[in-house]
Amino acid sequence: MTAGIDPGRNADVLENAVADAAAGGATMLFTPEMSGLLDRDRERAAAAIVPEDQDAALAAVRAAARRAGLWVHLGSLAVRGEAGKLANRGFVVDADGAIRARYDKLHLFDVDLPSGESWRESAAYAGGGEAAVVDAPVGGLGLSICYDLRFAALYAALSDAGATLLSVPAAFTQPTGVAHWHVLLRGRAIEAGAYVVAAAQTGTHEDGRRTYGHSLVVDPWGEVVLDMGEMPGLGFAEIDPARVADVRARVPVLRHRRPIPAVRAQ
Repeated sequence: MTAGIDPGRNADVLENAVADAAAGGATMLFTPEMSGLLDRDRERAAAAIVPEDQDAALAAVRAAARRAGLWVHLGSLAVRGEAGKLANRGFVVDADGAIRARYDKLHLFDVDLPSGESWRESAAYAGGGEAAVVDAPVGGLGLSICYDLRFAALYAALSDAGATLLSVPAAFTQPTGVAHWHVLLRGRAIEAGAYVVAAAQTGTHEDGRRTYGHSLVVDPWGEVVLDMGEMPGLGFAEIDPARVADVRARVPVLRHRRPIPAVRAQ
């Protein structure tokens, strides 16, 4: 997606994507981080961020999923939480339009980039408190969001909890995307012996930011199955559960994981 500052327009894009994915034979659709609203102007965005039960994008996707008989991982939405803080929250919606899982982004993006860009996600958002795995048509689905990608322990926890596919919806900046996007996603797939699906924001957005794009599907051996480049749109990929079993049998990293105490040498 190239999501903008109007939640209604973004909801229309999502609704159409659900219908198109179902028409193309998909069993599940994955959307990027901040699919309902992408706006760095926090004062302007504040009026459009509401509790999840009032969110137009979530309502539109649930209704569209029910009509199409399609599962959707709505990568994330900005929703109003408790105590004035917002949540960057992902939703797994089943083919009946029911919410099967929620996940609040654990790691918040507070960085100063060499390009001069500065981001303080924690100024408005509260981080989540736990990881989430849900049974879905693609297998055990482990949830994460964008900056979480840099923290390998999260994906070890997800695969230990039964995840065979890891979802990483994102709005990666252009500089960090060029440097790290492909290598980190391939690394997470290899470490977990799992598929990775990373739906990404792309292009120049209404708020002036530029995102990297390159929505990816990576298989458990680290091979890129799908790279959608920099254009918005819909892509299709096959998920083969037997591939996970084969790779984990060849390199049984999950069985070999051990807690490792660290000692600083003197």
